[in-house]
Amino acid sequence: MQIICGVDEAGRGPLAGAVYAAAVILNPEKPIPGLADSKKLSEKKRDFLSDEIKTKALAWAIASCSAQEIDEINILQASLLAMKRAIEMMQLQFDITPDLVQVDGNKRPKISLPCEAIVQGDSKVQAISAASILAKVARDAELYALDEIYPQYGFAKHKGYPTKFHLEMLTLHGISPIHRLSYAPIKKLIDLTRIH
Repeated sequence: MQIICGVDEAGRGPLAGAVYAAAVILNPEKPIPGLADSKKLSEKKRDFLSDEIKTKALAWAIASCSAQEIDEINILQASLLAMKRAIEMMQLQFDITPDLVQVDGNKRPKISLPCEAIVQGDSKVQAISAASILAKVARDAELYALDEIYPQYGFAKHKGYPTKFHLEMLTLHGISPIHRLSYAPIKKLIDLTRIH
């Protein structure tokens, strides 16, 4: 049996917080009904499936890259680095080496394992769907925690995405330590404060 590891990330678009990635090796003997691209599932369904994946998968891990790392190396490189970290962490924690790593998208992380990138993989490959769910649930949990620390931005509502409300709160309260300074709307805000 070929051991396939699915990998996906969550949180490339938001203006705040870390980008998350997950790696999952599903157990063919313990199928998980309802796996799909995390964006197509309700939060309640994602939370349920996240628990199912952690219980039934042969191996899984979640890793991240901070907002500071995103600013240093750019979001694409940070996403790929988070993926690499998740794969390595999974191998370490479960003492398992996949035969093939399948990654959502068109870019591959720098790993020594055989790896293929699959565009829209989170809709086509169950292990990638599972990874997309774990990454999304972990990232949302971080944003709920950040909402407690920085309640003025409303992170629990928009999860850091550039909604009208989020942009208004940024204008009102300024930038927090967990905002991504390299992102255009934040850069614009920094430039505006320099002018005043």
